Amino acid sequence: MAFEVKMPQLGLTMEEGTVTRWVKQEGDTVKAGEIILEITTDKLTSEVESEFDGTLLKIVAGEGEDIPVKGLLAYIGEAGEAVGATAQAAAPQAQAAPVAVASAAVVAAPVVTANGRIKISPLARKTAVKMGVDYTSVNGSGPAGRIVQKDILAAAQNAPVAAPAPVAAPAPTPAPVTASGAIDLMDGDEVIKMTGMRKVVAERMAQSRREIPCVTQNVKIDVTNLMKFRKQINADLGVKYSVNDFILKAVAKALKNNKHILVSLDGDKIIKRAHVNIGMAVALDEGLIVPVLKDIDKMSLEEVSATAKDLAERAKTNKLNMDEYKGSTFSISNLGMFGVETFDPIVNQPDAGILGVCAAQDELVMDDEGNISKRQFMRISFTFDHRLIDGATAAKFELAIKELLENPMKILL
Repeated sequence: MAFEVKMPQLGLTMEEGTVTRWVKQEGDTVKAGEIILEITTDKLTSEVESEFDGTLLKIVAGEGEDIPVKGLLAYIGEAGEAVGATAQAAAPQAQAAPVAVASAAVVAAPVVTANGRIKISPLARKTAVKMGVDYTSVNGSGPAGRIVQKDILAAAQNAPVAAPAPVAAPAPTPAPVTASGAIDLMDGDEVIKMTGMRKVVAERMAQSRREIPCVTQNVKIDVTNLMKFRKQINADLGVKYSVNDFILKAVAKALKNNKHILVSLDGDKIIKRAHVNIGMAVALDEGLIVPVLKDIDKMSLEEVSATAKDLAERAKTNKLNMDEYKGSTFSISNLGMFGVETFDPIVNQPDAGILGVCAAQDELVMDDEGNISKRQFMRISFTFDHRLIDGATAAKFELAIKELLENPMKILL
């Protein structure tokens, strides 16, 4: 008997996953516990293990396809075993006739709900569209007569073969093809389906912009002393603390003393967050992922540095656990290493704020006595949800960060 491999649910909010890569191919022998494919869901790439011993008989969901939770991915069974529509077609002829008669009697009467909708699973609906099957005339074999994917596959198998169309004269050169009817494609353009991490990032960023009345405030900070302090500590202790380590520690301390920034909106309720959990944006080729440093206010600078480096490295190699990118109460996006002077970061919901960190730049400064010296300045860009945080409240938080970064010894005290 063949077993179905289904899309796993890796989180309570997961609705679908994207097939990223099949590690095993049709005809390969697999053992229980062996990795057979990779899926991408909610910014993570996860490996799916086989629950059965046997042969990978048939791959139903191809690479790049979005499949709902519990949707069919493949079949595993004994070598040569028929599956899906093939198994139904291979049934004994004596049994096939009565089934065909019964199906014919109800083929035009699929189960319809009270609101007039036909009961069909999301995967079956997608398969029907893909294979050109009219599911409104398919009899469902699922629970309560629901149309499931095997019904669509069976309908496609039994559909009459259309007569070949007559050979037509060569068609004229077609007009430019459009993608979704919105963009005229030019010669050499490539259309790529948005899937996986990039799709999730796009959806969440658009949702954040739609729902949040956001404001961004920019503050200029003299980080000359911070740069000298960091260089001295690294030399004295033989360590390699980054500027980002000091920023993370400073922001954690500022948040601890400005708890009104740590809030979230849930309907008409304001949630005061108890933990200082900073999400640290990490850029990947596929999109953006935000691993979380939890209770960072309780960490030493050494612990902050080690944790940040570990999370960033494992984020880039898809080795994060699901809990390690959830639970943020504030976020930081550092683009300073790319020379960005200022930007408006987008709030990572359900956080109420995100801090953008920009590049440190040299500037000539004249003091009160007319002496000119070279100093280093860096801008921070604080974007916040104006429903929860007022401008003056945000400014006090920004000044707390400025005070710490301009007097770096206070970061460690």
